[in-house]
Amino acid sequence: MELTSLEQEKNNFLQLRKIAVVGASNNRGKYGNIVFRKLKDKGYEVYGLNPHTDTIEGDKCYHNFCDLPSNVEGAVFVVPPEATQEAVKKAYESGIRSFWMQPGAEENQAINFCSQNGASCISGSCILVALNK
Repeated sequence: MELTSLEQEKNNFLQLRKIAVVGASNNRGKYGNIVFRKLKDKGYEVYGLNPHTDTIEGDKCYHNFCDLPSNVEGAVFVVPPEATQEAVKKAYESGIRSFWMQPGAEENQAINFCSQNGASCISGSCILVALNK
């Protein structure tokens, strides 16, 4: 059976090894923390991104994209849609070209930006579901 383009994009994203979680949180009940922990549990090198905290789950948390190591390959967005557009642009400027917008983080202008700039963008799909397959 042939994969749809969305399924192929999801598979491609999950092949990355170094992923930033935009909106990572120390609150274990929030999706920013759940996504962060699940990626770590699955063996990914995960970088929390949140301007309001210095650590997530005992790991260094980065305040902005320019502070991230230059080899980060993808970013998962777990922020309100109004924050997604600017965050996608900053991630793109830092060299990241693969984006996963969690349900509730999707923003049409950010999706269009990815499309216009040749970046991979997944929306309408939860990374937690994809990681559990």
